[in-house]
This record gives sequence, structure tokens and C-alpha cells, in this order.
Amino acid sequence: MSRVARLPIEVPNGVDINLSAEAITVKGGKETLSQALHPGVRIEREDSALTVVAADESREAHALSGTFRALIANMVHGVTKGFEKRLSLVGVGYRAQSQGQSLNLSLGFSHPVVYKLPQGVTAETPSQTEIVIKGADKQKVGQVAAELRAIRPPEPYKGKGVRYSDERISLKETKKK
Repeated sequence: MSRVARLPIEVPNGVDINLSAEAITVKGGKETLSQALHPGVRIEREDSALTVVAADESREAHALSGTFRALIANMVHGVTKGFEKRLSLVGVGYRAQSQGQSLNLSLGFSHPVVYKLPQGVTAETPSQTEIVIKGADKQKVGQVAAELRAIRPPEPYKGKGVRYSDERISLKETKKK
């Protein structure tokens, strides 16, 4: 059995979990997340805890049990507390502005970049050079942050671009004569 899958998932009060043969649905607060299940994985429910067990003794089933345990734990965490990613814009004139479900970015191009946010993900701009992406689905929040960073990744000489707030950029030395 996977070491990750051995840990039970604690389900806090106010979170409803619906199990069926092919999917699991986690509902809490305002959010509802669902995940399709693999036939090699079984979920057992005991009071306020869930455990993920491999359906057979195959290597694939053991690996999937750990993966699905992590996915379900992220769903429970997402509907209770949510996830957030912070991005910072480094560069002269680089700005971000949130307008509803879109994000207007000025990143040194000849035109402003308008990024449409997917359903279930929100973006806030506490200052012009900071972006905070929030949502219940960890995969969506991470994907939006990665797509925003990919618009203008940090360059290695001055460090200008969009970066994660905790990211460290190692700067290269310029060419010497």
C-alpha cells in the first residue's frame, strides 16, 4: 500500500461527501467539487474519516491509491479553506488590474493582455504589481497561475517578468569585454 494512502482523510463538519461507484463529490460552503474514480481504487468511509484502498494487489492500484488520496484531501481542503497563489510583476510599467472575470495586464507588449479567468477562480489585485489567485480547485488555481506566468516569464538578466511571489530568480552576469 502507498505510504500516502495509509493516512486517513479527516472530514470536518459542514462538508458533505457523496460516494458512488464511479465518482466522489465533495460539497462544503458554496463550492462543490467532483472527481471520477478509477476501478483500481476503493474508498471506505468510517464516521468522519475516509480511507483510500487499492482494489487489488497490482502496482498500478497501489500507486493510484496514493494519488486519489491526495486528490480527495485537496478537494476537502479546497471546499473548506480554499487555495491561493500569489504572483508579482517585476518591471517598469508592468501593471495588473482585475475587472470581474478578466484580468488586464500591461507587461511591456505593444498591446494590453486580457486574460479571461475560468469558472470557479477569482483574481484580486491588492496593488498594481501583485495578483492573488483564489479558488477551491487546486489544479485550476495552479494552472491559471502557470498560464499568467507564461505570458511573460522572468528573464535571466534583469529578472523582469511575472513570477510567483516566493520564487527566486538566479540572475546571470552580463557579458564582459
